[in-house]
Amino acid sequence: MVRKDLSPIQQAVQAGHAVAEYLLKYPMTSWDNGTLVYLGIRDERELDKWERKLQRMDVSTAVFIEPDIGDQRTALAAASANGIFKNLRLLDFS
Repeated sequence: MVRKDLSPIQQAVQAGHAVAEYLLKYPMTSWDNGTLVYLGIRDERELDKWERKLQRMDVSTAVFIEPDIGDQRTALAAASANGIFKNLRLLDFS
């Protein structure tokens, strides 16, 4: 998930950073270049809320912190197929 209060370019870059951070944090992840879904969330506060919620549910997460914009938390990657994200919207650049 990526913050929608960032520019579209930043959203794309930060989403990639979060995926990379996840794979670094969990190097034994068996991911075969399957589907990536980018979800838009409002802001850093909502990102923090989702991180706490996912941790309570024992879902593996990785948050990317961007040093170039004041160490803000910009995106979160998680692997889950249990429908928890069904009410979030896909990231939309329009």
